[in-house]
Amino acid sequence: MDTRASLADWSLVRAFLAVAETGSLSAAARALRQSQPTLGRQVRALEDALGTQLFERHARGLRPSPEGEALLPHAQSMREAMQALHLTAAGQSQRLEGTVRIATSIFMAHFLMPAILADIRRAEPLIQLELAASDTSENLLFREADIAVRMYRPTHGGLVTRHVADLDLGIFAARSYLERRGRPIRAEDLRDHDLIGYDRSDLIVQAMNAHGFPVTREDFKLRCDNQSAYWQLVRAGCGVGFSQRGVALADPLVEELDLGIELSPLPVWLTAPEAMRQTPRIRRIWDLLADALVGLR
Repeated sequence: MDTRASLADWSLVRAFLAVAETGSLSAAARALRQSQPTLGRQVRALEDALGTQLFERHARGLRPSPEGEALLPHAQSMREAMQALHLTAAGQSQRLEGTVRIATSIFMAHFLMPAILADIRRAEPLIQLELAASDTSENLLFREADIAVRMYRPTHGGLVTRHVADLDLGIFAARSYLERRGRPIRAEDLRDHDLIGYDRSDLIVQAMNAHGFPVTREDFKLRCDNQSAYWQLVRAGCGVGFSQRGVALADPLVEELDLGIELSPLPVWLTAPEAMRQTPRIRRIWDLLADALVGLR
């Protein structure tokens, strides 16, 4: 095998990085959306080209060998260079057409983005849109998305951000639940009700503690991290929960509870790679998203 050709093959280095950072061939294959056998062949090809073993097996998967550890920072530098190359090349397109991939949370994708994207499609019919609904953070620098709509400000270098809105939050319960269990009047009354919280996330616990209402995870009798499923649990009458007021107030099945608790609003940020921000189609969708989101409460 031609060693120089192999070293120049970014796909082999990318496979090495994916396995090193995820700890297994299966996890790396999912991350790169490739088959596990293909990824295994790529790693072996790089090992053959370099004449060294890059990984060692252990109880929970694979870890870089000493030789692999030594090569890891160089592979990461190569990834950064390839990333800059792709972003710069993609940013040269001056056409107001093509595809723009938008990443946002599952809740926003279900309840807020459809109407916004419908308006954008009418305004720019030549631009194709992809909506990536996930509560994990897509890496914009690796082109997993062109624009992200997030409830926090990303701090990674190479990104441009804009704060576009603050969404009001409220406490809600289904009318069916309130008719069955009664309506809490004060914050203290919540201790006699079924609270719906998050599972692995501690955001609600932290927020309630910060507002002077000490709770633990065990105080929530029903827990779910998927915010769209969480809202359906509230609507179905499973208990008292929290939601964006703009969405919840439009739902006839639920009622807002005024318990004297002032919740901090949820900030909304637009984010895009700085190298891509001025690409006409991405800048146009960015501007349309900003105009639509600024009016949300």
